[in-house]
Amino acid sequence: MKKTLLILFLFTCTLTVNAQSYIGYFQDNYAGVQSVLFNPASIADSRFKTDINLFSISGSVQNDLYGVKLSDVYKDGYDFDTQSKVSPSNANNAVINFDIMGPSFMFNIAPKHTIAVFTRARSVSNLRNINGNLVDQVKDGLDKASNFNFNAGNANGSSNSWGELGISYAAVLYQKDQHFLKGGITAKYLQGGTNGYIQGNNINLSYVENTTNPENGTLNSQGQLTIGTSQDWETNKDYEFDANSRGFGFDFGLVYEWRPDYDKYDLSKAKPADNNFRDLNKYKVRFGLSVTDIGSINYKDAKQDTYNVNGSITQEMIDNADDFYDFLNEHYTKVSTSKGLKTNLPTALHPDVDWNIHNKFYLNLNGDINMVSSGKLNGNGIANRVSLSPRYESRWFSFYLPVTWMEYSGTQVGSGLRVGTFFVGSGSILSNLVSKESKAADFYLGLKIPVYEKKFKDTDEDGVIDKEDSCRKVAGPAENNGCPWPDTDADGVFDKDDACAAVAGPKENKGCPWKDTDGDTLLDNVDACPAVAGPVENKGCPWPDTDGDSVLDKDDACPDVAGLVENKGCPDLDADKDGVSDKEDDCPLIAGPAENKGCPKVTKATLEQLKVEAKSIFFVTGKATLNDAKKGVTSGRLDAIKEILKNYPNAKFAINGHTDNVGNAKANQKLSEARAKAVMDLLIEKGVNPANLTSQGFGSSKPVKSNKTASGRAENRRTEIVYLGNL
Repeated sequence: MKKTLLILFLFTCTLTVNAQSYIGYFQDNYAGVQSVLFNPASIADSRFKTDINLFSISGSVQNDLYGVKLSDVYKDGYDFDTQSKVSPSNANNAVINFDIMGPSFMFNIAPKHTIAVFTRARSVSNLRNINGNLVDQVKDGLDKASNFNFNAGNANGSSNSWGELGISYAAVLYQKDQHFLKGGITAKYLQGGTNGYIQGNNINLSYVENTTNPENGTLNSQGQLTIGTSQDWETNKDYEFDANSRGFGFDFGLVYEWRPDYDKYDLSKAKPADNNFRDLNKYKVRFGLSVTDIGSINYKDAKQDTYNVNGSITQEMIDNADDFYDFLNEHYTKVSTSKGLKTNLPTALHPDVDWNIHNKFYLNLNGDINMVSSGKLNGNGIANRVSLSPRYESRWFSFYLPVTWMEYSGTQVGSGLRVGTFFVGSGSILSNLVSKESKAADFYLGLKIPVYEKKFKDTDEDGVIDKEDSCRKVAGPAENNGCPWPDTDADGVFDKDDACAAVAGPKENKGCPWKDTDGDTLLDNVDACPAVAGPVENKGCPWPDTDGDSVLDKDDACPDVAGLVENKGCPDLDADKDGVSDKEDDCPLIAGPAENKGCPKVTKATLEQLKVEAKSIFFVTGKATLNDAKKGVTSGRLDAIKEILKNYPNAKFAINGHTDNVGNAKANQKLSEARAKAVMDLLIEKGVNPANLTSQGFGSSKPVKSNKTASGRAENRRTEIVYLGNL
């Protein structure tokens, strides 16, 4: 009893519990409902459909006064007071963490909205500004102490335990290109459990040793000591649950994600199997900031005692006391109040940066910043902390290696892992294994039921996921539940689109064979007039008769003007206006008398003119070749003859050749024939119709003058054009 009372009196023994749990695990993208305790925004756009926590627990102990080799603590015969490494100062601190999370769950209520509901039992205590030199001086009792004089200052301690029922809501606030922002809020109903606090005000302690009787040495004290509790423990030693001791709390958080590869997650390009990419972590860097535990609990039956501790005590007085309150009440004066009290939650600020180094490897930097004054009466706060945690993360397995600097216990290294439904870890386990002066130890473990978002299976890659695909191994359209449409008649037209499902037919006729509606042997698909019979050569349409003259347009030379059948559908015309219709006019373009079938008659004047022109055609002597010397004259005469003959298209003319009697008669005959034919050929070349011409040679048989004279023979060597009649 003597040591217990002394330690209580001197504030050297306390349990200090804070909210710093699950180190390394909180920042895992698969932490699920636990992550909402650190930042309520973290559950939005999560990798879970739902996450159900069955049970999880965490705890820690740390201080800056005692250092131990953790493995030795559990050995038989270990003496904490003598074998630990003591590091006293004027302001020592100690902390322990204990947190139980009961049945809790989170689930997505919409693509951008998530809620979580959790139950939690917590205990938070703080002890600050304890004079460690004083603790070290009297740890074995006053009878072992020597003379000392210490200023204990304003030592401050508090402890609070309570239950929470929390509901969190998180949503995506902004999303554009690589920028993604989400926010969250948690509202908590708080049910108080127990609360106690103790605070010194300018306490000074001095000890005067009694060398004759060490047990009667004198401990002198000055100052004030305030003690508060959630119920009056002096009158009732049993704990009584008070349902009226309650309060409310809030957490707020924001998370920004930088997603440089945002185009890979474009929902407009997502296939059904992609599940809108909900199974993927999309950020390269994530920034988080949250404030937790804003609020308080009101203990309505609380009691507060303030003691004036001016006086002196001995070890014997301590030994004779039954309990701490009896000791204080017997030796010091007090002032009591029962007005109830509020205790705050351990409000803290939590920054967080998470870097996706490559693929499934991450590096996280996060911390806790205490927002509660260390000198506040009945003030509950946390120790400041910074953690750097590399991790490997996948859906069913994660591994963490946190390196943490804690305000009280310094730097520590731990590890943790998550395997499926189970997770376990410690923020200090590796330090505890190697250090001989560990000032902190912590652990956490839990069991949950995670239901992950995942990419859907699409075995046949037809865009219909397997769970909705009635034909998983054969591709088919979504409108037929992933099965291919049947094609009974194998005509390439699916039965759903085939108007003749049992008979093959072309696609353009809805799977039906083409008909011949008008029976003209042309199928309707190539019949330009499918309802009216017509010849094949006119694409199944009847030939038209535009002018109605009974001559079909295809045979009508005048399709727009009615005419005679015998005139190929044209009216009876008289183009040369000679009174002879064109159909009876042998010369429709040249006027002539009817008795000559519309052609002009060959007159004596015409024949005389032809005779004159023919006389001027000259040949080389003895040959049927035109004389080059007079070629121009001859060509002009031939042109003149041609023009005359053109006016008589139905007349027949003979080109006659004559010679003189000089030379052989047979030779002369051949020469006259050749010369006549040469003239005829030249006229034909110039455009005279060959049907209008004949040629004949007479040699010297028809002289027109006497061959005895040179002039007579010249006259006999001639070419004549003779009219033979009409064709």
